[in-house]
Formats: sequence, structure tokens, C-alpha cells
Amino acid sequence: MEKVKQSPKRVFINNIDSYSSKHIAKFVSECVVGTSVDPDGEMESEEEERMKSNSSRATAFQVVGSVSEKSDEDRPHVLEEYLRLDRDELLPKLMSCDVIIYNISQHSEQVEEALWAVSALHNEMGNFSGPKTFILISTVMTWACSKPVDTDDVELPFTDQIFWRRRAHPSFKQHIDLEKKVVKMGKTNRTLFSTYVVASGLQYGMGEQVFHFFFKTSWLGQEPQIPVFGDGSNIIPTIHINDLASVIQNVIEHQPQPYYLLAVDYSNNTMENIVKTVASALGPGKIQKKPFEEAFLTKDLSTTEIDSMLVNLRMEGFHVKELFSINWQCESGLVENMELVVEEYRQNRGLLPIRLCVLGPPAVGKSTVSKQICEHYKLHHITLKETISETITQLENTVRRFDPDAENEDSAAEAQDLLNRLKDSMEQSGGQMDDQLLVKVLKVKLMSNPCRNQGFVLDGLPKTFEQAKELFSAEEDESEDGTSHISSHSKKIMPEFVLRLDATDAFLKERVMNLPERLVQEHNYEHEHFLQCLASYRENNMEDETVVNYFDEQDMTPLNLEITSSDEPDCLLLMQKIYDTVGKPRNYGPSSQEVEEENMRKAEEKLRREALEKAQEEQMEVEEARHRTARWEEWTNGLEEVRQQEEELLEAQSVPMRNYLLEHVMPILTQGLIECCRARPHDPVDFLAEYLFKNNPSDY
Repeated sequence: MEKVKQSPKRVFINNIDSYSSKHIAKFVSECVVGTSVDPDGEMESEEEERMKSNSSRATAFQVVGSVSEKSDEDRPHVLEEYLRLDRDELLPKLMSCDVIIYNISQHSEQVEEALWAVSALHNEMGNFSGPKTFILISTVMTWACSKPVDTDDVELPFTDQIFWRRRAHPSFKQHIDLEKKVVKMGKTNRTLFSTYVVASGLQYGMGEQVFHFFFKTSWLGQEPQIPVFGDGSNIIPTIHINDLASVIQNVIEHQPQPYYLLAVDYSNNTMENIVKTVASALGPGKIQKKPFEEAFLTKDLSTTEIDSMLVNLRMEGFHVKELFSINWQCESGLVENMELVVEEYRQNRGLLPIRLCVLGPPAVGKSTVSKQICEHYKLHHITLKETISETITQLENTVRRFDPDAENEDSAAEAQDLLNRLKDSMEQSGGQMDDQLLVKVLKVKLMSNPCRNQGFVLDGLPKTFEQAKELFSAEEDESEDGTSHISSHSKKIMPEFVLRLDATDAFLKERVMNLPERLVQEHNYEHEHFLQCLASYRENNMEDETVVNYFDEQDMTPLNLEITSSDEPDCLLLMQKIYDTVGKPRNYGPSSQEVEEENMRKAEEKLRREALEKAQEEQMEVEEARHRTARWEEWTNGLEEVRQQEEELLEAQSVPMRNYLLEHVMPILTQGLIECCRARPHDPVDFLAEYLFKNNPSDY
């Protein structure tokens, strides 16, 4: 008799665009009917597995959920997304689901909505079309202030069997209140409406959230020591996000009798162990303990995250262990599975290294191109001279710090031996190094955390086919079963892109001749020595076994770039071609501080530009005023000249009249005035007029 095919359960999850809910939703959506573990903890037999393989490989769950904001992120595993629905609109969506999951472990602002949701569903039980399950994903922070299980045995763990003894952290009081209400509402009619509380440990994996600050700080490599806030001896209960999702899946499928479960892995890692392991896997490997108060000064840490990282709880998920057979991904915890977690971190955040090799003749511009690539992609510039110098300095520091009482005698002896070999090789070969040592030094550099994190640009290295073969060729390691496999180390340092720069000998010679003396000395480009290097390069690249041929054999086609000009536009086109080939950067991008500095730089540049424009405007106004003054002076001078000409003309025209007055009028007028003074008439004007009339000059 054929088994009736069950339709997939409809599952609602809140905030599916957040770290925690996103990965739980993805995990649940990928669960397939017929692969679960039965309630007795036994896996299905191979026969049952085979019988179901053809007909029951359908999706077990259909996931729908709410999102906090609109985004372009593609979530094909989510059937429906709800953005900012009011409660009247959201309730019918919840009623249409078989399972409702509210995750409050990451965002405390979801507590109020979760309380409304479980209350509204509890009130609507009479209208249910079938049984429903409500799962609240809470946090172990509701246990943070619990008293020890046994004061005489502090190592005795808390278990979910004694969940009623838990005491919450002051910042998580509302969480524990909600837990109690969820449990209470599930007791009304468990057949119709069952409720569960899953108290999750601090979640890690798949890109990180709570521990992201330590991963990011280590990956960036800008700090010599990674901070541990507090003494670091506190035990952190943790769980991988996929293991938490697996617990949720088992709760949905098996509907266990206990309604309160602890979801934690089997580790008891301290905060110091966690940070130190992260620092070793990604960063400098060193930690520095700081007062916990300094954590509140760190911009990248929220108050909730700080509270969580200061918790001190030894816990054990009794019910999860006894009732379910979880297919654990990280059963032993974060520290023991750091390599896996780091790889997830890199993949999920797209923090993949970019590895390049830049080859070419001397003076073609390898270092200039390499530096610009490193600046654009934030990579590490690897040159032979700097690598050797850095290695010698590190070895000398190791030997200098040697402590006879410590257990590092072998490492100090190895460092001293390698240091002696390096110096002897450099002295005997006139500053050069034999291939074996060179490859060893380069390999150590390329396998360092900074190069494995961001990537690197090999500037003119390797120089020969043999060097390339020794440096990059995969080593076959024999496994326990006698088979061989390729070492992963070679894959981690093999360049992704090979750039081959070239130019004519005439162009290179002219470029060297035009270099400043300082650069000639710096690069050792004296005329004879440069010609020897160029000839040697051309000769070596005429052979069958060249560095370029090695990469060809590895199915890597170099990007050939012909250099014909040193002009800036041509250089920009060259770099753009390289950027198009390599693609987008694979890093964090600018930090908030860098963004702020860039904004300040732009603001300062804007102010400078505005000041320059203002100065130019003022200069133009001064020039215009000067021109106006000059024109005014010119016009004024012209008027003065015209006035002088008019005065001269008037002067010339007045000469005959003046002569007439002087000759005929003035003598009579003078005599009349004298007579008037003698006579002193009553009316002098009338007297003078009578006198002039009688003595009219016309009578003469």
C-alpha cells in the first residue's frame, strides 16, 4: 500500500533578513522529507531510505517570513516575504502557517511583537484549521544571573531540567518574562497549540555576528594584539547557527514532551580561548587583556553583544542530547572547529584573497603596477628585498627573545640556524640567495595570515621556472589509507592572475636614461648593470622552461600587457584593463573611520576649492576695478584735454574784445570813477552812466 504523500508544513520565521533567522530559514527550507531522525533517535534503515528516494524527496517545509527592510538580496528559499505589515494584516499570515517561529535572540525589539503573536494565536485557537506549533528562540542570557547549581561544585553545569531556577541578566528581563508567557499559553491545549522555548547559546558560524568584532579585527591585521575584555576566564555557552537550526527542525518534527530546551554545544570554552584561537587562525596570534569597560568605547560592539560576551555559564542541553540525534556540525564547539568556522566566515562575507604575479623585464614598471594594484585592492606587496629583510628581522627577534627556562629551545635553535644560513648565503653569493632558501622564505611569507586573508602581489617573483615549480607545485601527501592527495598549502598560495608586462629594449633604455639619479641608485639601474640584467632576462625567456611557461602548464593564461608609453592617460588605461580582469575588491571596504576621514578629506577639498574660487573671484573683481579705474582716468584725462582746448579757443576768441576794452572803454570808465569820487553824487550809478553817455568812446 502506497504511503500518502504529505504536503510540506508552512513555517513562519520573523526577521529573515537578520543573521540568525536568515540561516535558520535557509536550513529549514532545505530539509527534505524522509531524512529525519525518528523520535527514538534511530536513523532510518538503508532499505527505508531507498524506498523513499524516488517518491519522498520533496521539501519538508515551506518558509515564509517578515523582513525589517526592503533589499535587493535574493532569497529563493523563502516562499513569501512580508514587509512592515500591521498586526491586522500579519495575523492572517500567521494563521495560515503550521509552525510559527519567533527569534528574539538577536533583536530585543522583537520581544513585543512575539508576545502579541503568541497571545493572538492563543486567542484564535478555536479558529485553527489544524494543530499549530509556536517556537520561541530565546537566549542563554536569561540564565546569566542564576545561582550555582551546587556551591560546593562550581563545575556542575546548568541543564534545561532545572530551567525554573534560571535568573536573567538585568538587560534581558523582558526575554524571561516572554519565555514564561509562551510556556504558559502552550499548556491550555497542547494537542491544538503547542509552544516551545529554545534557549540558544551565543551563535557562531556562517559569517559571524556576536564574535564578528574579533574575526574582523584579526582579519584586517591592523592591530598587533586582539583585545580580550575582562579577564577572559568566563565560560561562554555557544552553538553553531546550523546546529541551532537542526535543533529547531527536530522540535518541529518530533514535538517533544519538554517545552523548554537548551541549545548549546558540548564545549566549555572561555572567552580568552575563543579570542586567542581566532587571533591565531586569522590574525597576529596574540591577545591583550583590557578592562571590560573599554568594550563600551568600541564602536563595533553593541551593548547586547558586550553583555553576552561577559556571561559566565557552564551549560548542558540535556533534552537535546537525550531526545534528538542531532547531526552536529560543530558538536565540540567553536575552538575545536575554528578552521571550518573561519572558512565559513571568509566564504559568507566574500573575504577571499586575491593573488597576483607580475612579471616582466627590468624597468618595465612592475613595481609601479604592483603598488597601484595593492593600493586599489588592499593587498600585500611582496618584493624579494623586503621579504628577506623582514625575515632576518623576525629571526633575530626570535633569537633575542629566547628564554632558556621556557619550552621554546627547539624553535629558537631553528631560528638561529635559518638566520645563519640566510646570512651565509647572502655573503657567499654577493647579495643573492640560493633557490632553496629563497623558496622557503617566500613560502613562509605567502602562507602568513595577512597574505592568506587579503592576498598578495608578487613583484617580479618567481624569477625562474625552477623557483616557480618549487614554490607553487602541489606536494602529494600520503594519507592513512595509503592514498595520496594534493597538499592544500600550494593551492592557498598559487596566483589566480599572472600579468606579463613587456616593452621594447629601446623604450626601456630610454626610460632608464630619463630616470632621476635617485631612482637609478635605488633600483641599481646603472648603465652597464641594467644592460646586463636586460640581456639576461631576454636570454632566459628564450628558453623552453620559463616562468610564463610554468603557468601555461598550470592552465593559467597570463595577461600580456605591452608598455609603449609613460604618459598618464596610457597608464590609466593599462590599470583599468587590469582592474577589469581581476574584478571587484574582496574585502570589507572602507571602515567607518576611513569613511569619516574620506568625508573630512572631501570636505576640506571642497573648502579649499571654494576658497580658491573665492580668491579667483576677488582677483577678477580687483582686475575689473583696476580696469574701471584706468578707463575712468583715461576718460577724465580726455575731458581735461578737451577743456583745455576749449579754454584756449575762448582765450583766442576773447583777444580782440579785450584789446578793444583796454583801448577804448577802460580809460573813460576809469576817468568816470575818479569824477564820481570827487563829486560824491547821491546816485553814483546814475552819475557814472550820465558821465559815460556824455563821453561815449564812439564819439572819438
